[in-house]
Amino acid sequence: MNAHVNTDSTSRVGALIRAHRLRIGLTQRELADLSTISVRAIRDLEQGKARRPRPDTVRLMADALRLGPRARAALEAAAQQGRAGGQGWGRPPAPPTALHAMSGRDAETAVLERELSVGGERLVNVVGFGGVGKTRVALEVAERLHAAGVPVLWHAFPGASADHLGCAEPESAARVAATVADLYGPPPAGAAYGGGGAGAGAFGEGAGGGLFELLGEQRVLLVLDGAPAVAPRFDRLTALLRACPGLRVLVTSERPWEVPGERIFLLSPLEVPAEGAAPDAAAAAPAVRLFLDHVRRVRPEFTAGPADLARAARLCRRLDGHPGALAAAASWLVVCDLTTLCLSLDADPVALLDHLGGGAGADRFRAALRSRTDGLSAGARELLDALCAGETEDAGAEFGLTDVAALTGRGLPESGRMLRELLISGTVRAAPESGGSRFRVLSLVRAATPRTPQRA
Repeated sequence: MNAHVNTDSTSRVGALIRAHRLRIGLTQRELADLSTISVRAIRDLEQGKARRPRPDTVRLMADALRLGPRARAALEAAAQQGRAGGQGWGRPPAPPTALHAMSGRDAETAVLERELSVGGERLVNVVGFGGVGKTRVALEVAERLHAAGVPVLWHAFPGASADHLGCAEPESAARVAATVADLYGPPPAGAAYGGGGAGAGAFGEGAGGGLFELLGEQRVLLVLDGAPAVAPRFDRLTALLRACPGLRVLVTSERPWEVPGERIFLLSPLEVPAEGAAPDAAAAAPAVRLFLDHVRRVRPEFTAGPADLARAARLCRRLDGHPGALAAAASWLVVCDLTTLCLSLDADPVALLDHLGGGAGADRFRAALRSRTDGLSAGARELLDALCAGETEDAGAEFGLTDVAALTGRGLPESGRMLRELLISGTVRAAPESGGSRFRVLSLVRAATPRTPQRA
């Protein structure tokens, strides 16, 4: 059979593969076994559903078909034309639409936008305590990159925040979902984790093939929102990044993956006003602005005077500037006033955080907090207990690395590792005014720890 098939360049590669396969009398299954490319991938290529195979796929196919130099060059040229022949969508896909304006995250979003656009980062994981605003920051970064012409693919894991309106194009969303499933899937039969050989070829096509056909080599942002703390298979993740050189991945998760090449971006709660701040300064603090926005949604007629601003500032300090906690507290103004709310928070702030507890109240929130602290190493847990007791029990107390070393009796390297673990867990935050060298335990962490004395 003549291998030269007249067809357009975007499907010519599939036609060539089919012609060469039939010429030497192979079935799709036999070609799959010889090339280590999946039967589905071969079928999609031949039917024109996949038009931009990656170079490794073309090489494996040419080897299996035993092509001579001229036929191999023709196949590679057709694949190259397919990759240059346009995108897999009519217009660049956009991220979901945020339902609410963002407050106080200009510095964070600017850094992330720069690192994912002109910087060299390819895998950025935004890590923070639940409800701290990771999804909202990811939405803002994705929107800014999309406005600059970068296509954005968005995948939300079960349980991720849904405070936005989705607008994913069905075909690209399905390919992204299939790729994510492959990233977390079991190793192929007969292949070791991260191994090579026949399994590696089949895996590479499975994990990167569908998405690669959509992306090619163009610049694209993939957002994995609410990702599990368990990392995907590293061999599959690296194969996907290698196959799609223009791909940048932005992850939101409560814990880092701790894989090579991962840029861990810690997202702390919003900045709160200092004790005794003037009303104007309090009103300008990001945490207070966000809290008052939530108050006006509950009570549109509300106007904050100087006394209200002082109460709001006090409340924001009590709740650490945590966005989810501020939203939960503001919802109580349906049934009480701001003065009563502040008094209740002084008595037990955790008891009012139903929203952070997933609708089950403070017991659920305490359980979620225990889950995070139970995941700490023994040394980090002992350090947290020590910081929540004794001379540092004051909710406003700050400490540095040398204080940690003095408190634990351990050297600076080990003390630094334990402090880093507490920062990543979200139980400790940097004091913004200290330049990042002084830290505080979150008031909510103290409040949820029964052994810790509470102060007004």
